[in-house]
Amino acid sequence: MRTSILAICWSMAAAWAQRPAALPKLSVDAGKRFLVSEKGEAFFWLGDTAWELFHRANRQEAIDYLDIRASQGYNVVQIVALAEFDGVKTPNAFGDLPLTGYDPSKPAVTPGANPKNAAEYDYWDHVDFIVDEANRRGIYVGFLPTWASWAEPNRGEPAILTVENSVTYGEFLGKRYGKKGVIWVLGGDRIADGREPLWRSLAKGIAIGVAGKEDYSAVLMTFHPRGGLTSSKNFHNDEWLDFNMHQTGHGLSETVKPWDKIAKDYALQPVKPVMDGEPLYEDHPLAFRAAVNGYSLDAHVRQRVYWDIFSGAFGVTYGNHSVWQMFSPEKRPVNGPILTWRDALRRPGAEQMKYLKALIESRPMLSRVPDQSLVADTLDNVDKIVATRGDGYALIYTAQGRKFTVNLGKISGGKLKAHWFNPRSGGAWPVESVDNRGTKEFLPPAEGFSADWVLVLDDEAKGYGVPGQGKAKR
Repeated sequence: MRTSILAICWSMAAAWAQRPAALPKLSVDAGKRFLVSEKGEAFFWLGDTAWELFHRANRQEAIDYLDIRASQGYNVVQIVALAEFDGVKTPNAFGDLPLTGYDPSKPAVTPGANPKNAAEYDYWDHVDFIVDEANRRGIYVGFLPTWASWAEPNRGEPAILTVENSVTYGEFLGKRYGKKGVIWVLGGDRIADGREPLWRSLAKGIAIGVAGKEDYSAVLMTFHPRGGLTSSKNFHNDEWLDFNMHQTGHGLSETVKPWDKIAKDYALQPVKPVMDGEPLYEDHPLAFRAAVNGYSLDAHVRQRVYWDIFSGAFGVTYGNHSVWQMFSPEKRPVNGPILTWRDALRRPGAEQMKYLKALIESRPMLSRVPDQSLVADTLDNVDKIVATRGDGYALIYTAQGRKFTVNLGKISGGKLKAHWFNPRSGGAWPVESVDNRGTKEFLPPAEGFSADWVLVLDDEAKGYGVPGQGKAKR
């Protein structure tokens, strides 16, 4: 009997250990600029695009991917349920399709969820598994119900998602995933013009599925637009849109000017948080013309994410051109990936994103605002300098290490402690103590492409620690 009881206890303990983690519910903060947890703690969104993970990865591949991204500090992964690459007709890694008869109102579900039994383990059981494994590692899923290509005529075929069936499909998703650590991301790289009613119906269905009624306070939701666009174009005043998402995309800096795009949404009324859900991917053909412009490097990617954050974004999503499509030799390549997805997981830019997150979290986040008046001449294009400040601190990013003059007196303190922060290594070292008045020129430690730096100025009386080390309150 004792052995039997012990066995039951061990079995219960093992089952409990496998339970998915209950991540804190996120919402928009009172100031309408950031995301916060239920305890009011600021949440810095550091995302990755793994659009095809549900569709192309098996269980072990998904675990390997999530383990590495968790170790690199990512806390959001953006994944699509009805994937772009013929995701309603080409089966997933287990041979399953998501829908019955290509009808979103009829998800293909079977009783049971045993992965060793093909008759039980359906497409949505696999989605469950990946969502739970992500949550267990402290990662929220930026859950796209569908790639937007399925909401419009696609390669000569009619749209499968309609205003009518999107409510039913949304309810299914809301009921199934509403209590998990997901952030709803509608859209998927298409123009929304003329299809606003469809996306509103999908948002309504999700809210009903989560809350039992059309209650948008029960969900956190945004919209992923086509490259160069923002969710604010079509949905800024919609109740369901909690924050604006850009896709600044994969063009050249002088064309994209992401700092301008973020700043424009930041200035909109009513105030809503803003972020970049798809800036330039690492290892992507620059402006889609590899033969002319080459491929993006980690330095290009760093520039985009620091420009975004310092211009007012509350978070940002990284991406690698091989990872988002889960590319391997047996898969059809899209736009010339140069590595397999496994080889791309530890590319320099992917490893360096945690330094940005650590820097932002080492100072009070909820007081942070963009402020270009901190710099006398912010330059332009690849040399662009962007600045942000908060409670007793200022951060100034120079994309190519150009010298600049700071207009002091913008933050508190009679004396300011200056540090140089290295976005490539996460290291920081003190420079000098500065009188907080007048102007002062700063010369970064190095200059040129891939010599980007952040000047950190702190009110000495605040006693902040080394930039990028430790978390500040709020």
